[in-house]
Amino acid sequence: MSVFKEFREFIARGNVIDLAVGIIIGGAFGAIVKSLVDQVIMPPVGLLLNGVDFAHLEIVLQQADAANKIEKVAIGYGGFINACIQFVIVAAAVFLLVKAVNTLRRQQAAEPEPEAPTPSEALLTEIRDLLKNQAKPAPAAAPAVPKAPSARKAPAKKA
Repeated sequence: MSVFKEFREFIARGNVIDLAVGIIIGGAFGAIVKSLVDQVIMPPVGLLLNGVDFAHLEIVLQQADAANKIEKVAIGYGGFINACIQFVIVAAAVFLLVKAVNTLRRQQAAEPEPEAPTPSEALLTEIRDLLKNQAKPAPAAAPAVPKAPSARKAPAKKA
């Protein structure tokens, strides 16, 4: 079996395709959450905190020096706070999704499946069906046609 054929069979399995779809949707969901945090949640939070823009919060370790061509060195903890909020939102969404799936699975498990009949019940059912078929009257047949006399003669009686 060629490597290409094995790879094609591997990719064609349902789980791999489901995983790929999940990754693609997850990437798109991540972009939506990033926009939600950066453009919807954080501006009002910053406004409540006297106009603080979390994306630009940082601890400066070394100031920039244009004369010596030294760039500013800073820890950007505001971006980290935004990333943590994004993580919490994604985790909550995944939790709600998993909870919904588990609820559906529990409901399906709670529905009792019809039990298969025991061998004795199956035998009794078969006997019952056979008796029903025997008890049914024969279907109405066409009117009987008289038989032609047979060519064979009755044996002679001995005296």
